[in-house]
Amino acid sequence: MDFDKKQGMAGVRPGMSGAENAGDRAFKALRGPWAGTPYHLDAPFWPTPEPLVERMLDLAEVGPGDHLIDLGCGDGRIVIAAARRGATALGVDIDAERIAEAEAAAHAAGVEQLVSFRCEDLFATRLEAASVVTLYLIPHIHGLLGARLKTELAPGSRVLSHAFAIRDWTPRAHETIDQRELFLWVVD
Repeated sequence: MDFDKKQGMAGVRPGMSGAENAGDRAFKALRGPWAGTPYHLDAPFWPTPEPLVERMLDLAEVGPGDHLIDLGCGDGRIVIAAARRGATALGVDIDAERIAEAEAAAHAAGVEQLVSFRCEDLFATRLEAASVVTLYLIPHIHGLLGARLKTELAPGSRVLSHAFAIRDWTPRAHETIDQRELFLWVVD
């Protein structure tokens, strides 16, 4: 189930109780007053080099039957690489310019039928449909996402990260390539 675009940008799910909305407000306060807006990036745009993208997808054995969600997708390179392997994929980024680049790149790669991109706050993105989630954010944001990933993802779902671990999670695989770290976790 997708959020209504207007509600998704606000980070408030339709039908939430007052207590849940208060929790969302407290969570948003942790992120700052501009959280979830185009003026508040949860991480700068640092593209993952193509060889690392491929290695990440190899670690998680991404292929047909998978649905990958890339939180903070930037130019869409991970989403496109997953589609080239036969997976469906969704890329989410708060920066409309990055989304436009990603859509153009998917079209050029001929994979637009397998991918979609949304300009929205990554904390408003529903994760239940994902079998794979990819991250290249910053440690603070990974920490904020950790509990949500465990709650919303089905057992056996894979979580991949470039550069930063998720605090208190034990990776299934951890590799260093050209002084860059890759992590794979599998949800219990």
